[in-house]
Amino acid sequence: KGMQPPEKAVITPNAVKMLDLRRLKPNSIETERIIIVLDETIAQLELNSLIPHIIDSLDRFADVLGPEITNNLIEHQKLSSEIEHLLSSSEENESSTRAEEQRGCLCLLEQRLKCSVRDVLRLLRATPSLCWALKYEALARESPAEVFIKAFKEFRNFMLERLLTSSREEEENDQFLDDISLQIQKNTEAITALQAELAAAVRTREEEIHKKDNVIKDLKSSMQDLTTDCKAANWNIKEEGIKQEEEELEASQERCARLQQDVQQLEAQLNTLVLEHRASELALLKRKRRMETEIVNWIQKYDAHMEEKQAEYEEVHAAYTEEKNQLSLLMEKRAVLLQEYSQIEEERRKQKEKEEEELKELNTLSRAATRIQAFWKGYLVRSLYSSKLKKKKKKKKGKGKKTKK
Repeated sequence: KGMQPPEKAVITPNAVKMLDLRRLKPNSIETERIIIVLDETIAQLELNSLIPHIIDSLDRFADVLGPEITNNLIEHQKLSSEIEHLLSSSEENESSTRAEEQRGCLCLLEQRLKCSVRDVLRLLRATPSLCWALKYEALARESPAEVFIKAFKEFRNFMLERLLTSSREEEENDQFLDDISLQIQKNTEAITALQAELAAAVRTREEEIHKKDNVIKDLKSSMQDLTTDCKAANWNIKEEGIKQEEEELEASQERCARLQQDVQQLEAQLNTLVLEHRASELALLKRKRRMETEIVNWIQKYDAHMEEKQAEYEEVHAAYTEEKNQLSLLMEKRAVLLQEYSQIEEERRKQKEKEEEELKELNTLSRAATRIQAFWKGYLVRSLYSSKLKKKKKKKKGKGKKTKK
């Protein structure tokens, strides 16, 4: 109940500037050289990806390419066919000696194919107009080559941005990523708390509905018992009235048989008894009608009560549906945040791997420099020591000559 909704991540203008892909320009000679090398590589890849299409349409391009390029392309096609044939035959052949011979031939053919590709690219690059014309054939490029070229262009843009990013911008970027991860953690905790509160609210609602259902069942059973009791009471009253009437008739008949002289008195008594019975019957009828009216009123009250409960149930169901929709929205936001967090973690991992590779390369260079310095110092010591030995030998030889004279 006291939990607040998840806070939104605050993105500063500097962070947006660091994350967007900008149109950067080189600001040093080393950066320009690296970018030029990458651009040349992209151009070579684009031309190389068009070679299969050019070979397939060699008749159409023969006049534009010239005899030298055409002959090199034909030779390149022959080498490709030989390699494919050799690969298919190596899969069918199972003998070890034959397989080793085929691997040796395959290595030679691969070297020749590499040389052929270099020659073709050199000849194509020698004619800029031809390269410009072949750029319009980019639609014929195969999808794997297009994907690789696109990835290499993205790598070129990444390298340019990496070379032109200052240390301060890197620190701001790292700080921004830390803020995002902290915000994601807070949002996750808030979502967990909201889910627990929602589950508790749903449980309480279900318990209330169950209690109200039990009350409704009790009322139904009491109504049924009341109707049964009313019917039984009416039946008993009717039976008692019939019994009393029969007894009185028997008594009057006996009296008529026994005492004919009392007929008039008995008729008067009979009339009075009939009047009394009619009055009691009217009273019983009134009571019956009153009971029926009360039953109708109870049924109307029950119907009104059930309508109120139905309206209350619909309100509860509408609130439950709304809370369920809010929960689905929160789950979608959580999925988006988790995806962004995984992307950020992947970028961190790549950055850490790159730093470890750079540190490993620096350690290798430092060890190599230490060994070179040690070797050079040893060489200087040995050269000094050998020069001293030579001087001592010359002195000894000079003293020997003097003694001989």
